[in-house]
Amino acid sequence: LITTNCAVLGVALLNVQTRHGLVESGLYGFGAAAGFSLVMVLFAAMRERIVVADVPIPFRGAAITLVTAGLMSLAFMGFAGLVRG
Repeated sequence: LITTNCAVLGVALLNVQTRHGLVESGLYGFGAAAGFSLVMVLFAAMRERIVVADVPIPFRGAAITLVTAGLMSLAFMGFAGLVRG
């Protein structure tokens, strides 16, 4: 819930800072929501796979979740610079 609130606040603040119009703000908000939804679905799928995986004891729980989040963030960093604005 906290991450959702932060994402909504971040999109609102970015729209104000860049002085987007109504249509641009709507499209930006829709894109942010679609991206956030995609990430949540991917994290849910990864957590389901982690539950049935044979994870070493020291990595169980928060540790494997942080490793997974780090690897997924590296994958998403590959999209940086893909679209030039």
